[in-house]
Formats: sequence, C-alpha cells, structure tokens
Amino acid sequence: MTLTQQLADQKAQSTARIPEAVRKIMSAELSLLTESHMVENAPKVGDTLKEFTLPNQNGKTKSLSSFLANGPVVITFYRGGWCPYCNIELRAYQAALPEITAQGATLVAITPEQPDSSLSTAEKNALAFDVLSDINSDYAREIGIVFSVSDELRTVYSGFGIDLDKHNGQGRYDLPLAATFVIDTNGTVAWAFVHEDYTLRADPVDVVNALKALH
Repeated sequence: MTLTQQLADQKAQSTARIPEAVRKIMSAELSLLTESHMVENAPKVGDTLKEFTLPNQNGKTKSLSSFLANGPVVITFYRGGWCPYCNIELRAYQAALPEITAQGATLVAITPEQPDSSLSTAEKNALAFDVLSDINSDYAREIGIVFSVSDELRTVYSGFGIDLDKHNGQGRYDLPLAATFVIDTNGTVAWAFVHEDYTLRADPVDVVNALKALH
C-alpha cells in the first residue's frame, strides 16, 4: 500500500472519531494557512536550500553540506512523534530507504522535537536514518515553512492528549508544514512537496522517481 493510501485511510478513521466542533476548528486553521500563501513562498525547484547545522537523535551535529558531500539528499519535515500521520510517513520512508540509498542519496528527517523526543520517535519507528532536531523551528522558519499553533488549536491538541511543551520545549508552539525536498549535490532543490494539509505527505515513490531523474 502506498503512503498516500495509508494516510487517506488514517484520515478517514480519524475524521469519524473527531467531534464536528473540533473538525470546524481544525478546518478553520487550515484555511488560515492556505490564505497565508506560505506554500507559494516556500523553497521551489531551482532554489538553493539554506545550510543547516542541527543535532540528530543521538546528539551528534550534522550539516546539509556534510550530507551533500556524499550525494543527493532527501529532507522531510515532520511535526512530531505525537502525530499519527508523521509516524505513518516515517515508517513509509524507512521502508523505502533501500531504494533511496540505491540512488546514492541520503535520507534525513527534521522535526521541532527536542533530541530526547526525536530519539523516542526514531526508536519507536525503527528508523535507520538521521532525525534532526530543529529547536524552536529556527531552520524551518528560516526557509519559510513554519506556522504557530493558535491557542484554540492548542486546546484541541490538549484534548487529544498532545502536550507540545513536552515535545518541543516550554512555550514552543511552532510547527513545520508538511514538506519534503530532494536536494541535488550542488545544493539546489531538484524536487519539492510542500502542503498546508498535514494529512498529505510526499509519497516515497515520487521521491525515488525524482532521484532517478537526477542521473
């Protein structure tokens, strides 16, 4: 089953469980994100992606340039291990890792979660690739793919048992859009997926095809 189908199934199950009043709040937040035109201003094909230097789940510092020294890089942003859609995505990318590395590429995930939380997420999903902690979403903000969770939506998340303070750090309520980039060895964006709707993600099949197109 493709990641796209898995996410659609998850959305159908979740929607059936969420009260209508809560769905309206979440829908309104999505509309605001769409109206912000953040997606249109995100990194596009042909842009040079800005450098990052971030700690991975084991506390080791990694940079974009160090990854690029070994070949193309696939970077996918996720909100946190508390997000079921993110976990489905991460497991799908783990399953596709052999195909990605076969193209000479490195897979990297970036999250606003602190290293302790990202380590838990990596272990839970048996991830064999680097999960980098973008503390306070500083890097994601630098490339223009961050939004702040409103007080109303924060209350909704609390009702779901989600404590963003616990995952991201006290008072840190910024999250990245659903975004995945294929970066060529010269640092330019060769393929991009950016969406306001967190229930939609780049399918690994499309990422692998984008990597093949680089050859």
